[in-house]
Amino acid sequence: MAIERTLAIIKPNGVEKNVVGEIISRIESKGLRIVGARFVQLSREKAEGFYIEHKDKTFFQGLVHFMTGYPIFLLCLEGENAVFLWREIMGPTDPSKAAPGTIRKDFGDNIEANAVHGSDSLKSAEREVAYFFDKSQLYNRF
Repeated sequence: MAIERTLAIIKPNGVEKNVVGEIISRIESKGLRIVGARFVQLSREKAEGFYIEHKDKTFFQGLVHFMTGYPIFLLCLEGENAVFLWREIMGPTDPSKAAPGTIRKDFGDNIEANAVHGSDSLKSAEREVAYFFDKSQLYNRF
């Protein structure tokens, strides 16, 4: 399998609950490498741009409000099949449908405040990583 990169976001409720270290531990224990990381307070404009594909949905304004209300922790993860593996570690979007031991089940509050975000495809991952990280902010071991 090829080495991939994907975006992970520890959302405001995950940061506020002080579980950033626990989430990082789970990421690393599954073999993913952190190649970029930083805390950010999203502006409304940056959040709206990131979630642009949802702009016509009823939950858009609430999501933007949630994501701008408290700092988030951005990560760029790298590893074999990273997109799929990170999604498996997170669990389903709705924490009530997630299996015990997944991040969303253990730390999510509801479908919106589900503790973490992950890219849903390699194409999305490339766009999302570039949206938040300049190449100079990412570790390149090659």
